[in-house]
Amino acid sequence: MTAGELAVVLAAVLCCIGFAALIVVLVRVLDTLKSLRAEVTSLRSETGPLLIELRASTEAANSTMVEARDDLDRFDRVLGSAEAISGALAGSARLARAALSTPVIKTAALATGTARAVRRLRGRQHQTKRLETKRLERKRSA
Repeated sequence: MTAGELAVVLAAVLCCIGFAALIVVLVRVLDTLKSLRAEVTSLRSETGPLLIELRASTEAANSTMVEARDDLDRFDRVLGSAEAISGALAGSARLARAALSTPVIKTAALATGTARAVRRLRGRQHQTKRLETKRLERKRSA
């Protein structure tokens, strides 16, 4: 065998070894892909119901948020009405105080003055009665 033939045989053997190694690597890659495919299928079967539940929870949360936003809008309107009513009542209270305070004070003063006058008059009548009683007693005893 000549050196050229030996080189061709050696090249053929090396190519066969290379192809064998390539086949082994490709078989391992194929096994890994099959395993990966099985894991992906398992993952999909496990996450499918979870995704459905997540969608339902998200929809429920969105509807709750919309209701809360509506309730907040209603509360804002009620609060605005309450503030308007409070302002109106405060103005009415000031007006009533201004309109009624002077007559009420004058009426209270009149009632107090009248009560004092009545007490003084009663006190004088009692004194007069006492004096008359004492005079009558003196006349009788004399």
